[in-house]
Amino acid sequence: MFYHLLKYVLLGPLLRVVFRPRIEGLEHVPASGPAIVAGNHLSFSDHFLMPAVLKRRITFLAKTEYFTGPGLKGRLTAFFFRSAGQIPVDRSGKEAGQAAIREGLGVLAKGELLGIYPEGTRSHDGRLYKGKVGVAVMALRAGVPVIPCAMIGTFEAQPPGKVVPTPHPVVIRFGKPLDFSRYAGMESEKAILRAITDEIMYAILTLSGQEYVDQYAAVVKAEQTAAKGEKERRFPRAPLS
Repeated sequence: MFYHLLKYVLLGPLLRVVFRPRIEGLEHVPASGPAIVAGNHLSFSDHFLMPAVLKRRITFLAKTEYFTGPGLKGRLTAFFFRSAGQIPVDRSGKEAGQAAIREGLGVLAKGELLGIYPEGTRSHDGRLYKGKVGVAVMALRAGVPVIPCAMIGTFEAQPPGKVVPTPHPVVIRFGKPLDFSRYAGMESEKAILRAITDEIMYAILTLSGQEYVDQYAAVVKAEQTAAKGEKERRFPRAPLS
């Protein structure tokens, strides 16, 4: 009930005013039955903009930090995400990937839409990064199509670290469903999973027009953070006199 209240009364109309989204290719999203919508991830706002424009309910796998924050703000955030139908997934540890796959397959088994960001995290610089193979595993195990989706303009409206978004036009573009049934039963083959994931990422790239980086976003961010820390250690700022 709260999901529909958010979409049609509380949040949806506000998002349409602030972002003025233009939707393209919505006919590619099936009207019924299970499917995966795989998109790029540029902004915190992505979690809400895509559900706002879809005719069907969609469930995203969200990082568990959104559900475990301290204080009143943390409790409100957790309530908001749970009410919006999001599922917490712990991204730390060896079992994190398997837990996400199990949760995703549960959504698909109920005949619903599953939203996933194959990059695994938000892009910190607006570029598209290498996808993780979990999306391929779920597509093969569930035997469902993958609809590529590109969010365009959300990075400019609300880049990482920006709390209040700036009004900015956004395009949400859906591509034709990708059918991987030819690989049925091959979800244990690493080369197949990588080929499927790369095909999905290429479809997203074609829709979004982003610059592509053949590295995982989390690795690049960690390297840049480490390099920045080393630079500050070697060349500390002089105190202001």
